[in-house]
Amino acid sequence: MAEKPQPVQVLYCGVCGLPAEYCEFGPDFEKCKPWLIKNAPDLYPDLLKEAGAGDADKVSDQLQSTSISSDGSSKPKEEVKRLPGGKIKKKEKQEVIIEKMTRNKRKCITTVKGLDLFGIKLSDASKKLGKKFATGASVVKGPTEKEQIDVQGDIAYDIVEFITDTWPDVPESAIFFIEDGKKVSAS
Repeated sequence: MAEKPQPVQVLYCGVCGLPAEYCEFGPDFEKCKPWLIKNAPDLYPDLLKEAGAGDADKVSDQLQSTSISSDGSSKPKEEVKRLPGGKIKKKEKQEVIIEKMTRNKRKCITTVKGLDLFGIKLSDASKKLGKKFATGASVVKGPTEKEQIDVQGDIAYDIVEFITDTWPDVPESAIFFIEDGKKVSAS
C-alpha cells in the first residue's frame, strides 16, 4: 500500500510575506536580505558571502531597531494598502465629478460620480435627485467599474446647489465639472 503524500513545508519571509524562494522577485528584496541571511542561508548563498556570517545578526537587529520615521516626529504614518505583486493602491480623492453627455443630438444625461466617497448611499441619492428634478435617475456602473448616478436632462449647474444643501458633508470646493475634457471647479 502506497503512503499518503505529506504536505510541503514552505518557509515564508517575515518581511514581505512571500515564500523565501520568491523574495528576490518581491517589492522589498533589500529589506528582506537580512531576514533571509538569518533564517534561510541555504537559499541564497551569495547573500551570505556578501554580508559575512557574523554581520548577519547585527544587520537584522539594526533594521528591526530602527523606527519608521527617522525625523523623530510622532505623527502616525499613513497606512498604505498593497495589492498582490507589491503595487501600492492609491487612496482616492474625495471629489464629486459632474459630467454632461449628449445623446441623440438633443437629449442630455448628467452623470454624477464620487458621491459614495463621502459616505452617501447612491440609491438614496438617485431617488432624491429624481424627485427634485422630476426626471429619471439611476445608479449604473461606469466604464471604470465604479458606480455612478445617471440623471436624465441637463441639470449640471442646478445640481451643485442641491448637493451642497442636501448633504452638508460635501463642500462646494470638492465638486468639479468636466467640460470639453477639462476638469473645472464648480465654485
